[in-house]
Amino acid sequence: MNMRTVRSAVDVVVVSAVLVATAPFALSAQGAPPPQAAEVGAVALAMVTLPAKATGKLTVTSPAFANGGAIPFDNTQYKGNTFPGLTWTAGPSGTKSYAIIMQDGDGVSRDGQPYLHWTVFNISPMTIKLATGVTAAPSGAQYGPNYKGTNQPYLGPRTPAGPQHRYHLQVFALNATLTLDPTVTYAALIAAMKDRVLASGELIGLAEQMVPPRKRMLFRFPATSVIPRC
Repeated sequence: MNMRTVRSAVDVVVVSAVLVATAPFALSAQGAPPPQAAEVGAVALAMVTLPAKATGKLTVTSPAFANGGAIPFDNTQYKGNTFPGLTWTAGPSGTKSYAIIMQDGDGVSRDGQPYLHWTVFNISPMTIKLATGVTAAPSGAQYGPNYKGTNQPYLGPRTPAGPQHRYHLQVFALNATLTLDPTVTYAALIAAMKDRVLASGELIGLAEQMVPPRKRMLFRFPATSVIPRC
């Protein structure tokens, strides 16, 4: 079989091995199904284990998402892990501090507890708002534990594959400030809050797994190619 060299000003493009992404390092949602009807960690959520003494409720909102809405990508570990911002109505008379606990009700650890994403306590009774993107606890307040350890800042969702998960941002009005060590455990925090909750409320957000998009595979021949002649 003879071979001849063909020179061309136009590249010949066929599907093969050069990676071309549709957007540089972009991530996208996969359209996960809604949360399962049964929330496996519901019975161990903080608002269940720490009932309020009074019937009043706190209304909790965020500028990033509505109650029952999707938590933006920026507020998850898949991207910026930026705190979404949180506001709540003032607690009843006698409120001395606020505490916030964020839990994943659809994911439980080996001990049966919902995955703990964020805790902060001893928030001043004069404070009813945390700004978007905040990285430090408010003056006088203290970060508590999450599933990565003690004294931890906000840790957004990192939902596994499968249905969406419900993330509970629970706010508690307490009749006391808590004297606790910076290395306090979740069990010790809950014990200290027990029988001190005057009112509580929550904001629930939904999140799902985010994964890299599929990449297109292209191979580009050079302008000078060798084409077989049979």
